[in-house]
Parts: sequence; C-alpha cells; structure tokens
Amino acid sequence: MLNTTIIRPKTLHRKRSKKNLRKLASEREAWLAQIPSWGLFHRIFDEIPGYYFFAKDRKGRTMITSRSVLDRYQMANEEEMLGFTDYDINPQSMAERYVEDDKLLLNCEVDRIEHLELWFDKQGMPDWYIVTKLPIINRRRRPIGVMGVLRRAAEQERNLPVLESVAQAVMIIRKKFPGNISMLDLADACGQSLRSLQRRFNEAFGISPQEFLIKTRVSEAMKLLQETNLTAAQIASRCGFVDASSLSDHFKKRSGLTPTEYRSSHRQPTR
Repeated sequence: MLNTTIIRPKTLHRKRSKKNLRKLASEREAWLAQIPSWGLFHRIFDEIPGYYFFAKDRKGRTMITSRSVLDRYQMANEEEMLGFTDYDINPQSMAERYVEDDKLLLNCEVDRIEHLELWFDKQGMPDWYIVTKLPIINRRRRPIGVMGVLRRAAEQERNLPVLESVAQAVMIIRKKFPGNISMLDLADACGQSLRSLQRRFNEAFGISPQEFLIKTRVSEAMKLLQETNLTAAQIASRCGFVDASSLSDHFKKRSGLTPTEYRSSHRQPTR
C-alpha cells in the first residue's frame, strides 16, 4: 500500500512575520533581475521532448522561444526569430487564428486559452497540437504580451466537433494514407469540390492536399526506417507507395537523401 502521508516542511509551523516576507520578496526580485533574457526559465523546455514554448509582446512580436521552436522553423538562434510575428512565419489563415487568440488574452476577455489547433510538425506538415496560452502580466498587473506552450495532441484528444473542411481533410489523410486516396473522394468526404478543397488547402498550409499526402507517407517511412528492419519494399507497401522505386524517388525529393542513406544516418541504436 502506498504511503499517503503528506510531507510538510519542518519549518512550516513557524509563523513568519510580514517584515520577513517582504524582505524575501525583495530578495527574490533582486535575484530575478540578475537573469538575462537568454537565461530565463524557458530553457527548461529544451530538456522536455515534444514541448514548444514561446513568448510575444503586445504587438505580437516574438521575444523568447525554446530551442524546439527554433528547430521547427529551421533557425539557428533566437536572434533570427526575434521580432517575427505569426504572419512572418506562418500561412496567413493560421496566423489569423493565432492572433485572434492573443487578442482575447490581451483584452482581458479570457484569462487562459487551451484548445486544439493546427501547427507544423518537424516535416513541415500541419498536425494537431494542444496549445495553452496565458497573458504576460507586468508589475502594474496589466497584460503586456502572451506566452504559450504547445505539444502534439494524442490520438484520443483529436475527437473534435464539426471541423472545417481543410482540417477534416488533414485528419482523413493522416488516417488513410497507407491506402489509395483519391483527391476527388477526399473533397467529396469534406463536402467540397476538388477545386475548392485544393484552393483552401493551399491558402491554409501553402501546399496542395496531394503534396500533403505524399509528405505524410514520407514522414511515416522515415519513422519505419529509424525504428524497424523492414525492407524498402515492405516500407513502401505500408506507407502507400506503389513500390520501393516510387518510395525512393519521393523520399529523396523531399528529404535530400535516399531511404538507405537516411536509415544509415538516423537509425536509432538498439538496446
């Protein structure tokens, strides 16, 4: 049976004076004042796989990010990202949704935002992420910016209500990519004409649904090359490619490496 005894500090029973607490608060402020922007607490997110931290000012300009966000946008350091807004680094339709969230926090209409939204995974493809945003409050208790954390949503967290047609198309492709997906059938399943779906997909993500399908297949192939001993032909079959040759062509076009080269340089060590 687990020990359910509550652990309490030995000094907790001692009553501390208001003077002592004010002194400690002052020392805390002095301690915080010693920390440069590059040494703030956001660095801890660099040690937590799968989490992404950011902080923006009232103008929506990026002030601080975790290393993981820089890697996602292929930037070498924080100076490259400094001052960029959502419109500078994301497709307009995605940026508009992010900015609307920020306005709710900055206008004090809500004090917290936590929901599911589309963001880019490490292959540059849109995927579902859980985002949590809070306002950054100054000493006068006024919002001066927004900070947030993202993490990739687990499968059970993706059961949304009625989705936009583009988001629905993303979900269908991610679920059925190993099979033969017709773009016409995909558009029909989303209640759109093919032309309309292609236009909206490009507006939202900057790529066509066809390219998103191929990238999804390549992404899965990368995972299998790293984690299994399957042959190229077996991986091609599992990922929806016609054969190993087709896999190799699409893989090299999008990664710059052949499947064999990728496996050699990215193979996870066996235990």
